[in-house]
Amino acid sequence: MNLKNKVCIITGGASGIGYGIAKRFVADGARVVIADLKLDAAQKAADELSAKGPGKAMAVEMNVIDEAQVNTGVEKVVKEWGGVDVLVSNAGIQIVHPMQDFPFNQWKKLLAIHLDGAFLTTKACLPHMYKAGTGSVIFMGSVHSKEASPLKSAYVTAKHGLLGLARVISKEGAEHGVRANVICPGFVKTPLVEKQIPEQAHDLGIPEEEVVNRVMLGNTVDQKFTTIEDVAEVAHLFAAFPTNALTGQSLVVSHGWYMN
Repeated sequence: MNLKNKVCIITGGASGIGYGIAKRFVADGARVVIADLKLDAAQKAADELSAKGPGKAMAVEMNVIDEAQVNTGVEKVVKEWGGVDVLVSNAGIQIVHPMQDFPFNQWKKLLAIHLDGAFLTTKACLPHMYKAGTGSVIFMGSVHSKEASPLKSAYVTAKHGLLGLARVISKEGAEHGVRANVICPGFVKTPLVEKQIPEQAHDLGIPEEEVVNRVMLGNTVDQKFTTIEDVAEVAHLFAAFPTNALTGQSLVVSHGWYMN
């Protein structure tokens, strides 16, 4: 299983988990599209990855909740590289509040980026995958696709929703050779997670150390964060898997924080 010369779009690919997946794909010879809200960051990431090879990368500016920009970005990729083989819908944010204090505009913002973004990017990529008779759609879920935590009503709702969307895509896409999967990481120490530590300490009224040791890592088997490399390996597995045997499935990557 390999991704040599496969065209792989990764949203939110300029940093964090997205960049880690892009790095893994380029190392396997893929042609990777760094689709990111910030074009300068996307271009910097693409240049770094292309220099390492053996694959190559290009940058595309993409706000995943702007349908016109999503469609334009995908068409640019198709014009440059001829098609789309893999979509990794990774762009996301985190906002935490107690349910009774959750601002409605922030609820809508989070759901839009996670769910509308997954919908719009998939919708734009599917015709090209169907035309080729093959493709892989990968959503970045979370342990919170399976479980719930206080303060995360919007995030938990969005991540649960990605499971349903992937299952529909897997059923619709099967006759066209298109697979859909969801990766469900535990806590990965990215800037997104580091930002949550003081926020949760404030909202829960506990020290930051307790947020890390009890809230984030307390249910793992080894009190370790999941790594970006862990998640990237699972993304590679789903992207490169040659049949429909795994379509519609999710895989939890959490050091035992959640077990199916």
